[in-house]
Parts: sequence; structure tokens; C-alpha cells
Amino acid sequence: MASMSHSPVALSGSSTASDLLRSSSSGLSGVPLKTLGRARFGARRRDFTVSAKIGKAKKHDYPWPADPDPNVKGGILTHLSYFKPLKDKPKQVTLDFEKPLLDLQKKIVDVQRMANETGLDFSDQIISLENKYQQALKDLYTHLTPIQRVNIARHPNRPTFLDHVFNITDKFVELHGDRAGYNDPAIVTGIGTIDGRRYMFMGHQKGRNTKENVQRNFGMPTPHGYRKALRMMRYADHHGFPIITFIDTPGAYADLKSEELGQGEAIAHNLRTMFGLKVPIVSIVIGEGGSGGALAIGCANKLLMLENAVFYVASPEACAAILWKTASAAPKAAEKLRITAGELCRLQVADGIIPEPLGGAHADPAWTSQQIKIAVVDAMDELTKMETQELLKHRMLKFRNIGGFQEGIPVDPERKVNMKNREEPIVDKTPAVELEDEVEKLRQQIFNANKSDTELSESGLNEMIEKLQNEIEHEYFEALQTMGLKDRFVMLQEEFSKARTSQDELLHAALADKIAKLKDEFNQGLPETPNYPSLMNKREMLFGIIKAKIISEKNTATLKQEINKRFKEVMGRPDLKEMIDALKAEMETSEISTIEGLDVELKEKILKVKQEIEFEMAEVLKSLGLDVAGVGSTAMDLIQETPAPDVKSKIEELNEEINRGIEDVVRSSDLKNKIELVKLELIKAGQTPDLESIDKIKALDQEIRQTIAEAMNSSELLEKFEKLNAEISESAESSGGLNGNFSQETPKENSFEYARPETELN
Repeated sequence: MASMSHSPVALSGSSTASDLLRSSSSGLSGVPLKTLGRARFGARRRDFTVSAKIGKAKKHDYPWPADPDPNVKGGILTHLSYFKPLKDKPKQVTLDFEKPLLDLQKKIVDVQRMANETGLDFSDQIISLENKYQQALKDLYTHLTPIQRVNIARHPNRPTFLDHVFNITDKFVELHGDRAGYNDPAIVTGIGTIDGRRYMFMGHQKGRNTKENVQRNFGMPTPHGYRKALRMMRYADHHGFPIITFIDTPGAYADLKSEELGQGEAIAHNLRTMFGLKVPIVSIVIGEGGSGGALAIGCANKLLMLENAVFYVASPEACAAILWKTASAAPKAAEKLRITAGELCRLQVADGIIPEPLGGAHADPAWTSQQIKIAVVDAMDELTKMETQELLKHRMLKFRNIGGFQEGIPVDPERKVNMKNREEPIVDKTPAVELEDEVEKLRQQIFNANKSDTELSESGLNEMIEKLQNEIEHEYFEALQTMGLKDRFVMLQEEFSKARTSQDELLHAALADKIAKLKDEFNQGLPETPNYPSLMNKREMLFGIIKAKIISEKNTATLKQEINKRFKEVMGRPDLKEMIDALKAEMETSEISTIEGLDVELKEKILKVKQEIEFEMAEVLKSLGLDVAGVGSTAMDLIQETPAPDVKSKIEELNEEINRGIEDVVRSSDLKNKIELVKLELIKAGQTPDLESIDKIKALDQEIRQTIAEAMNSSELLEKFEKLNAEISESAESSGGLNGNFSQETPKENSFEYARPETELN
């Protein structure tokens, strides 16, 4: 593009001697370098002129400013750091468990705004609300769960390594590069002074916003970062600088390129080298310390942790996905892993806890940094007094003592309970047809045994009940899985078992609300599940077998003796005996030999005594656990065996209306819940119910019967019954009165009886 003459070149502007360089290759003499790089120049060769223009160079990516401030805190070399103050204030982030505090914050802001707008004095109300807020904050942060501490350690606004370094150091110079052509921004290293003493600082650096996180790779180092840290460790060991490392990483970056470049080798090299360094090393976990990526700069004489920091071999989510096949079990995994500062100090993995302000380190970063400074200075004062060999032995013994064990000592029961339960083998469901055949055969055996007064083997009954219970449980879990509620159910089951240490202890309101919500959601969606018909069929079979078992367990001969004994007691009651004797005397004085000859008044007296005896016997049978299908109050004895067609139709209509009323009452939410409770109690009681279960079932049964009886005692039904009873009485009088049958014979197929409402739980 350009040709040059051998004649002198005309240059514009002034240039110093130091700017003039000679170029033998170009033939130029006395050409200023600055002019060649930045200015437009022209060259003349006789009458031939060529001009060349050099384009604007790319702006270098270097942190040194154009006008560095010589009075900046930390010295002029702090300009070498890429870490600059943020222009925008970080957005406030509220964690899920902190949301109850938002209401109090909102009230405080509203009262303050009202005070500013109205000019009134609300200082007392504001102080009261602030005191409530501080107390609620204290209660919340003094009872944090492990997963809540994990969330605090990952808080987006939590102070980073460089935030703490600039707060605790007098001067700090950041050093870059691994001397192999790379500089990993996820690990920052540098030399700084605290109270005049020099230290080598290194640590994981996360971003304070999305842009920085992308630049810093979210605090996950590549092999270049660990090799940079290794270079600085050797540098510190050579010059005698104590090393302070800050740990805050989810783990080493595990992409394909990092593995190809030797991620594992870089971490292993750091581990080996740190155990041989002859200077004191103190590590502080300021956020989360994940796996080997944290340990690669964490093999220290002292490991300190912030109060809400966590240190783990695998994240709770990863552990839950491995052990429980779902990341939603992370709270359970966080508890089992023992990853909090308190737990790790108890296990002697960590050597001390650095306090944080209420609300976490992000609530007051400067105060947290000063607590770190105090802890670091105290630890270094202790370690610098040790000789080199003592220091190396101290570091080695710290890690050798982790996870110590003794042989021959049995595992205590508590640890056995906390171990993972052996997974039960998946049992295939029994086909419905096969199950129904087995239940039908068992029912036939029960019927034959009762008929022949022989005892039925309990083993077959118990096996069938257990089999049906397992089938029903399998159906419930299948329905939960279909509705996507199985994980929530398992988590609530764990919370319930932890919260309910005794039967008399009340559940926490929040846990009870969760259980109620899950129950409502499950009950609403259950009828829509594909296996709902199968579930209901198996439940009916189970309750039928349980009922048959209860009846079969009662000895028939003993039952007959008990019934006869009670019958004699009823008939021997003075009031009944007196009434029967009076009736006999009256019939003898009337000198009537047939029932048809009795007058109406005497018939009514006989009917009244008969009803009294029947009702008393019905109560006796119920007290013995027998179902009473009907009580002969009954208009059956007042009419012929075949009632008039119009009366019969009215009776059927009344029975249908009563049945509809019972069904409506049973469908009501309150009674339905009680019936479900009875069913659950029956299943829980199993084959050998205790006294407490029996009392609960009896009490619930009495409540159900009372509710149905109250619903049936409506004025409309009673009026219809009285009217129908009068019609039957008139029909009986016109047909010749009583049929003269006072025996306990079973009513015939076409006879009418008014049975008391009875609820069958199925």
C-alpha cells in the first residue's frame, strides 16, 4: 500500500530524541515511533507521494484506569483488581421462609408513610412494630433448619470473597495468571496486609449480579484456577507469608473441557502440596463449600465457618436425587448430611463458628467482615507460635482424626433408626377376579362354620385381611402417584413422624394445615383416578371380611346362653311382669277364649306390652354386637300378612324417602369424615385392637347414629309416619284385628316391617 523514498520525510509536530528510532529495514531515518503508530504521514520520492492510515487499535481489557487515584484505599495497586463497586444497589431478595416477615415490614412502611403524610406522631406504633419485627426475626434465625441455612449460604446478595478482603485488609494487590497462559476469574489471589502483617489471600469469587456470575462462572473454578492458586501457595511458602483461603463454591466446574485439561489432577496436586506447606493456613467457609472444589484450597490448620455457611461432599439436591430419586427430598438430605457449621464443629471437621448478624451476612456485610478479621487474627496468633514441624503435624493430625472409629463397638439404636430403610420389593397386584374368588370362598367357609357351630381357622382369615390391606395400600399409593402427590405425602409423613413424638402431643398448626390441604386435594382427585373402582371394590371386600371375622369369633353356644339369660332378665323386670300379670288377669275375667273376641282397648294394651318387650330385646341384641334388622313395633302384627296394595305402596314410598334422607346425611362432609375416621380406625386396629381403639370406634359409631337419628326426626317424616300408622290401624280393625302371633318367627317375604335406620360402613 505504501512505498517510501530515500529522501527525508516531512514530519509534522514536535518529537523528542527518545521518540526517534532508526529502521534499517524500511530505510527510514529519524521517524518518530509515535508518529508511525498514530499519525497520518506522507512520503515524497521526487514527484511521487504515498499516504497510509493506521486503523484504531482495539481497546485493551485492563483494569488500570486512565487517571488512577493515588490516594485510593489499599494503595495504587488496588487498581489492578477487576473488582469495582457496583453502580446499582442490589435488589432485595426474600427467601421463602422469610416471607412471614414481609407483613411486618409492610406495616412499618405504611405507618411511616402515614406519619409523613399526616404529620402525626406514630413513633410509639413504629417502635412497637419494629420490636415485633426484631423478635420475629430473632425467633426465625435462631431455629433455622439445615435446608434454610443452605438457602442463606446461596443468597444472591451474600458478601463475596473480595467484599470481605477489601473490608479486612489495609492494602491488597490482586495477582493473576497460572503462568501457563490462563487466568481463571473464579479464583482470585493476592497479597494483603492486616494490622501490618502480610498474608497471601486466595478464594472462590462469585458474582454480585448475573453479568458478574457469568464472568466468574458462578464461582466454579477450572483447572487453571486451581493451578493459579497452587502457584500463589508456593510463592507464599517461599516468602513466608501465612495463607488465608476463602471457600464459596458449589464445586469444581465439571464440563468436558475441564476434564480434558486435568480437573482431577489439578485438585489432587493442590491437596498434596497444601499438606507440605511450611506456613500457617487458615480457611474460612463464607458460603457453600462443595466437594473437592472446596477442599482444593481448604486443607488448612484451622477451618472456620460462618454461622450460616455449609460444607458438603454433595449438594442436598444431588444427594436426594441419588437416594430418594427426587430433588424435592433436599430438606431431608440436608438434615441427614450434617452440613451446617454446628454439626461440623461437633464432628470436629470445622474448628470454629464465626457469628453472623440476624438476617444473614448480607444484612450487615461490614460487621460480618470484622468478625472474620477477629477470628483470623486469633487463629494466626496461635499458629505462628508453632515450629515448622509442629505446624505440619498439626495439619496432618487434623485430617487424620476426621471420621475416626473404633472396632468392636455396636451401633447404638438411634443410628440404626436413622439408617436408610431397606426398600421393600415391589409386589404385583393380584388380579381382581382371582381376589374376588378367594374372598367368596372364605365367606362360604365362614358361613358353613357358623351353620355347623364349628370353629374356623383364624390363619386363613388373617392372611386374607393382611393381603387386602396390602392391596388397598398399594392402590392408594398408585392413586397418589397418578395425581402427582406421592412426593408431598412422603415428605409430610417424615415431618409428622418427627413432630409427633407422643400420641398426646398436639400437631403444629402449619403442619396440620399442610396435612388437611393434602387430604382435601387427594379426596377431590381420588374419584378421577383410573384405579378408583378397584380401590373401592377391595375396600368393600376388606370390611366384609372384618365384619365376618368379628361375628365368627363369637361362640354360638355362648351367644345363645347369653341371649336367653338377658331375655330372662328382661322378662323378670318388675314393671313388665306386673303389666303381663295384669293382662292375663284381665283376659281371664273377660272369659274370652279367642283373640278375635278381644275388644279394641285390650288389644292396644297387649300391643303396647309386646312393643316394650321387643324394644328391650333389640337393645339387648345390640349390646351383644348383633345387628338388628328390624324391630316389631311394627305394624306387621296389626294387619294381615299381605297388606292392601295402596297401603303397601305408601309404605314403600316412605321407606324410599327415609333411605334417600339417610343417603343425603351420609354424603354430608361432616358425617362422611366421621365414617372415614371409623374406617381408618378399623384398619389401624387390625386383628387385635386395643381398648383405646375400641373406645374410639364406639364413640364415632354413636356419633354417626345420633346424627342420622336427628336427621330422620324431621317433622315432615314423623307426620307421614303417624298418618301411615293410622291408616294401617284402620286397615287392621276392618280386617278383624291381630293375627295372634307373638312368637319370634322371621317375617315372611311379603310382610312389612318398619326397620330403624341403619348405617352400614363399607
